[in-house]
Amino acid sequence: MTSSTTHHRDAADRRRTSTDRAAAAAALAVVTALALASCSLSGGSSTPTSSATQSQGSEESSTASTNGPAASSITLVTHDSFNVSPEVLAAFTEETGIDVTMVAPGDGGALVNQLVLTKESPLGDVVFGVDNTFATRAIEEGVFEPYTSPALPESASEYLIDDALTPIDFSDVCLNVDLAWYEENGQTPPQTFEDLLLPEYAGQTVVTNPATSSPGLALLAATVGAFGETTAEGTGGWIDYWASLRDNDLLVVDGWSDAYYVDFSGGGGDGVRPVVLSYASSPPFTVGDDGEARTAALLDTCFRQVEYAGVLAGAENPEGARQLVDFLLSEPFQADVAEQMYVYPIDSSVELPQEWVDFAPLASSPWSVPADTIAQERSEWIDLWTATVLR
Repeated sequence: MTSSTTHHRDAADRRRTSTDRAAAAAALAVVTALALASCSLSGGSSTPTSSATQSQGSEESSTASTNGPAASSITLVTHDSFNVSPEVLAAFTEETGIDVTMVAPGDGGALVNQLVLTKESPLGDVVFGVDNTFATRAIEEGVFEPYTSPALPESASEYLIDDALTPIDFSDVCLNVDLAWYEENGQTPPQTFEDLLLPEYAGQTVVTNPATSSPGLALLAATVGAFGETTAEGTGGWIDYWASLRDNDLLVVDGWSDAYYVDFSGGGGDGVRPVVLSYASSPPFTVGDDGEARTAALLDTCFRQVEYAGVLAGAENPEGARQLVDFLLSEPFQADVAEQMYVYPIDSSVELPQEWVDFAPLASSPWSVPADTIAQERSEWIDLWTATVLR
């Protein structure tokens, strides 16, 4: 496994979904994070510190403002995939005098669930990481106060869905193929959803469960966009596609890490399946000594996920929360997200790493489904998918 592949695995481990950890562990993470947040906000020291407490690996970073005592503190509620360079967070504290404590209750789905459950007594002041598959639910529950950052770049305008949320980054969830496997086996890689149904590609695909994986839900949404809705009887449209894919020896696993590193032939392990659900940003992390990527994303199978930040209703420090939302659109943070969270900055003027330019092109026409449709149909989609694919 190359160092870049290891880097990808480390990053992906931060993007694991809720099923990669037991429910009890998730609950413990919430309790622990709340306790840490309480300590940070109530401490009596006159020397400010900014601690970033993260679920993965118990990583912590502390920064002290060089401008004297901090004016205030805020708590950022985020998912357990959130990662930022310590010097970037330190710059925010230095510029504003605001200390930041992080609470990470789980993956993107768990994050929204916790925001809704605690809306009468919010976990913090500001949230980052609500995506377009879950955003409408949080909006309808009154989780946020209205605020869209005035620092929003023009390239972000197409992703606006409500005046309470500011788009910060995005990523394309796509099927990836192991180019080396296909070359070694004398076969042409598939290119489209329909190709995966052909007999010559039987037993080659591994995906994640949309009930337990946010990439899995994104892929489900992509097929809804590609093949249309089902009938009232639950036939036709996208469900017929999944039934056919099931019959072509589809493998379904709970989490991304197992799919990519256990079952995928290009994941550096002993996997035998050359098609996996991953991200358009995955191929740069398979570049070998020859300077070429071992894998490629199938750009006709992508769904675009967008992550948002917002000020929580009932926040103790709404002004500090608004300042952090603005900072998430600043050049230092936007330039940091590709390397730290393996997503694309929402500001298209920010320079990407060269390997992303070479090997991580975005889909020109990703499949899309309106956020309100996802909100209304999500549970029914998952139930129907489960009954059909996992029967």
